[in-house]
Amino acid sequence: MAGDVTSGLDPEQRAAVLAPRGPVCVLAGAGTGKTRTITRRIAHLVSAGHVQSGQVLAVTFTARAAGEMRTRLRDLGVGGAGQPPVQARTFHAAALRQLRYFWPRVVGGAPWEVLEGKLRLVGQAAQRAGAPTTRESLRDLASEIEWAKASLVPASDYAAAAGKAARDVPAPVEQVTAVYETYEALKNRAEVLDFDDLLLHTAAALEEHPEVAHEFHERYRCFVVDEFQDVTPAQHRLLRAWTGGRDDLTVVGDANQTIYSFAGASPSYLLDFPRVFPEATVVRLVRDYRSTPQVVAAANTVIGAARGRAAGSRLRLEGQRPPGPDPDFAEHDDEPAEAAAVATAIRELVDDGVPPAEIAVLYRVNAQSEVYETALGDAGIAYQVRGGERFFQRTEVRTAVAALRTAASRAPEDARGEGMVTLVRAVLGEQGLTESAPAGAAGQGAARQRWESLRALAELAEELVAAVPDADLAAFLAELQTRAQAQHPPTVQGVTLSSLHAAKGLEWDAVFLVGLTDGTLPIQHADGDDDAIEEERRLFYVGVTRARVHLRLSWALSRNAGGRRSRRRSRFLYGLVPEQHPAARQPTGRDNGGSRGKPVCRVCGKPLPDAASAKLGRCSTHPSDIDETLLEALKVWRSAEAKSRSVPAYVVFTDATLIALAEQRPHDPSGLVAIPGIGSSKLERYGDDVLSLVREHAS
Repeated sequence: MAGDVTSGLDPEQRAAVLAPRGPVCVLAGAGTGKTRTITRRIAHLVSAGHVQSGQVLAVTFTARAAGEMRTRLRDLGVGGAGQPPVQARTFHAAALRQLRYFWPRVVGGAPWEVLEGKLRLVGQAAQRAGAPTTRESLRDLASEIEWAKASLVPASDYAAAAGKAARDVPAPVEQVTAVYETYEALKNRAEVLDFDDLLLHTAAALEEHPEVAHEFHERYRCFVVDEFQDVTPAQHRLLRAWTGGRDDLTVVGDANQTIYSFAGASPSYLLDFPRVFPEATVVRLVRDYRSTPQVVAAANTVIGAARGRAAGSRLRLEGQRPPGPDPDFAEHDDEPAEAAAVATAIRELVDDGVPPAEIAVLYRVNAQSEVYETALGDAGIAYQVRGGERFFQRTEVRTAVAALRTAASRAPEDARGEGMVTLVRAVLGEQGLTESAPAGAAGQGAARQRWESLRALAELAEELVAAVPDADLAAFLAELQTRAQAQHPPTVQGVTLSSLHAAKGLEWDAVFLVGLTDGTLPIQHADGDDDAIEEERRLFYVGVTRARVHLRLSWALSRNAGGRRSRRRSRFLYGLVPEQHPAARQPTGRDNGGSRGKPVCRVCGKPLPDAASAKLGRCSTHPSDIDETLLEALKVWRSAEAKSRSVPAYVVFTDATLIALAEQRPHDPSGLVAIPGIGSSKLERYGDDVLSLVREHAS
């Protein structure tokens, strides 16, 4: 074992690492060192003799996270000196391995193949059920089947479960049920499994076959689960089958980062852990080592506004890094202008020495990436789209690996350690790797990607030798194969473009959160559902906490250049944009909050002469741009509200206030209080209702 496993840990991390064998719950905020903590805990349990390395099963949710865990455990010396390694895998990878091993005993014959994707069979099922068969519709139907199976809902119970969960179903519920039933029948007839089946069949094998459960429980004695807030009912069922009633279980998670509820995930397993295991050791990690105090403060502001947070989820981060720049905010007329400004800012960061690989542009939906790909390409800035072509499937990478295999067959005996690195660089040099990046036009596009890919392979060889000083080329090839199987690519130089969901678990020196408008974040279909809105808020929180030093937030008022500037900035920015910041200015022409300075006309910008004009936010000589339909809806609402409270209608809001609301159409609380006559008490009493009406009538 390499060194003292508690070296460099803070008191809370140390408490988690040294907690007695048994149930341990680590509530770990973003950037608090959870991976460091749980790998050190595993190392402690092994070094103290509580468990052998081969008896530990550690599971997480992404192949990348599992690969990172294996790398850290290897660096700690866990599983070295002839000992079996810790099994660090995703839930699905662990289940697949176990199912293949036990299949001949519980089913018989050769294991069924695993579907790479289910759209083909879902398409056949949809056609038979008379459901839509466009690619988008099939994706929605596939997602609904995945939610049902992750939630342990069979096809026979789907209609009732979907209704109870208020699912936004992609087709009539009877049709979705028929697609689900037919899909399962087609899959079983073809003797294939989907990824959800891996969890369900493995759990069933352990539950229904005592001899299988006995062998498994003899093999694995200690369990660690990362990202426990994202566990689904199916995964939790499998975990119970794995543990078999034992309590040697460490779970780690952060309810503030629950962003997969739509797929069946629930933070309840994390929050209820101390109740299920009353004797559990509970440790809270709140010291944020990732981000500057300025970024941490922004993150706390975002999540502090969340509603209905359980006590266990209220982790307020404490920044540990030296101070850095304040977050920057920018409003743009249209998306191309926003993307161009982001590209310019990225160029400035790169020129100041920030590596492109330490910069990310994060957005809510993948369709937003196109305008940023164009802007970065025009600026000559290398980028990679996360979720695009996999690193190990790139042509230049496959060719390079083939050349390395050929070289391995004739490598000299002393080609170990630094000698192996030299050999790797020589082979990659024949493939086009040079000491410095290609310059000019030859250094852009595909040529630059090829060079970056080869450089990443060379740097990976250096990383391996740093961890295993006598590694040879065969060991390096084995490392590449393991990473390819685990989808754990090396870092490639280039700005990362990623959706917020795909960015979970990653971090960069500089993060640009873009497209922050209502209807995009929160996403439009979340409106009207408080739980969905709160999940969108948590997604925004995840985005903010990806940044180490530089955090830039922006939005555009129109999609296309010259388009109508009708968008409103995200409601999640309320309270986040400083009042004195230019981007805080509302379309009404008043400062955010409306209490500082003399009101000015939102049309011409001149001071307003009287209270009536101030109420409207415009000079009386300018034509009204009132939304008559919204005004009528506001009057109906006011009448009902006044009747329920037994007060005159004007006590709720005056006619002038309703007209101002219908003209200015505020999109967030700051816009509401910018209208004279709407103070904190009316904001609290009526704000949600009024904003909901405005959104319902948005054009």
